Amino acid sequence: MSLKSLIINPGSTSTKIGVFEDETLLFEETLRHSTEEIGQYASIVDQKDFRKKIITDLLESKQFDIHSLNVVVGRGGMLKPIPGGTYAVTDELLNDLKVGVQGQHASNLGGILAREIADSIGVPSYIVDPVVVDELMPIARYSGVPELPRTSVFHALNQKAVAKRYAKEIGKPYESLRLIVVHMGGGVSVGAHEYGKVVDVFNALDGDGAFSPERAGAVPSGALIKMCFSGKYTEKEVYGKIVGKGGFNAYLGTNDMREVTKMADAGDKKAIEAKQAFILQVCKDIGSMACVLNGKIDQIIVTGGIAYGADVIAAMKERAEWIAPFTVYPGEVYEVDLRLKWRVAAECGAD
Repeated sequence: MSLKSLIINPGSTSTKIGVFEDETLLFEETLRHSTEEIGQYASIVDQKDFRKKIITDLLESKQFDIHSLNVVVGRGGMLKPIPGGTYAVTDELLNDLKVGVQGQHASNLGGILAREIADSIGVPSYIVDPVVVDELMPIARYSGVPELPRTSVFHALNQKAVAKRYAKEIGKPYESLRLIVVHMGGGVSVGAHEYGKVVDVFNALDGDGAFSPERAGAVPSGALIKMCFSGKYTEKEVYGKIVGKGGFNAYLGTNDMREVTKMADAGDKKAIEAKQAFILQVCKDIGSMACVLNGKIDQIIVTGGIAYGADVIAAMKERAEWIAPFTVYPGEVYEVDLRLKWRVAAECGAD
């Protein structure tokens, strides 16, 4: 029996879907959302109906029978820290996503949308490798302030997927490799993968590593404290400067790297400098993770939407390819864990 699956990957600036029959991709689509479009919603959960409609409208436009699906899988969101793997969208998990037990992020919509669409056609729903996958080694949790431990919040799904894809292509187990994986999208995360576990990673959401199209990354902590107590901003406004309105949004008024590139190519000095600064910061993160792996790296893997930019990749290679060779997988890679297929096959009565 073949298994048809709908994969939903909500990001801060896009909703990506893929429809598979077993491991064959039938079609995929990336639906992009501008800052203005997303900004009309007061919260992440408020975006649910908007994102659900564009998904169902797309399936209808493809003349795809939604009732032929066996399973719907969503990107996992801001749950309690858990190891990598596949998880059913239970009532408890669904509630945690809606509440945002570790914060609000577009990835929370993955499980919510998967459960809602799956329930409407009577099939199971799952998440795979949510953003809170936590495999950090103990010493990676130290921040310098005991009350503020470093946390593992990153693009776990895509990082794990491209790492496993690379391993498969070279004929080696993922668990035998030492990799640095760089995801560059609305947020940026750089992780050290050692023998199948992400032992250290820059928090992609709120206060670690390079800035991104809409996040500030690490900022000077003393200056941030003064801003918080200046009386000029509310807590929500300060957090908005860090997540949502930071990065390229703050410097150039856009969260679209393609627009940044157009501005830079047209000679906009501010855009040129901001783009160069972004590349510098990402490469500094790569260098940090090289130290985590003691300089023994099999490959640097770059993924995410920004990886489509040949000029960005060329500049990154110029700064960091001395560390290890680069492999580039632009965009998102959909991954349905084999354990998920076995579970769904069992529920459907297949061998």
